[in-house]
Amino acid sequence: MLNILSGLIGLVTLIFMIPALFPLLGALNWLLVPVALIGAFVGMLSSRNSGRNFCLTVAAFGALRLFLGGGIF
Repeated sequence: MLNILSGLIGLVTLIFMIPALFPLLGALNWLLVPVALIGAFVGMLSSRNSGRNFCLTVAAFGALRLFLGGGIF
């Protein structure tokens, strides 16, 4: 059950991360990366790894976007 919840948190975060790819909306990732990490923590409590790995991938993608945009753009 926690694996499904973690996957849903990652999916919702990924959907909200799509607008953050556009210029001048990249700062939205400062809110979305911690949400994805919370989803990864929920996934750690599960016996399966897929939800945790998905949330970590989403968090890494958001962190890469922040790095490339200089933290703001």
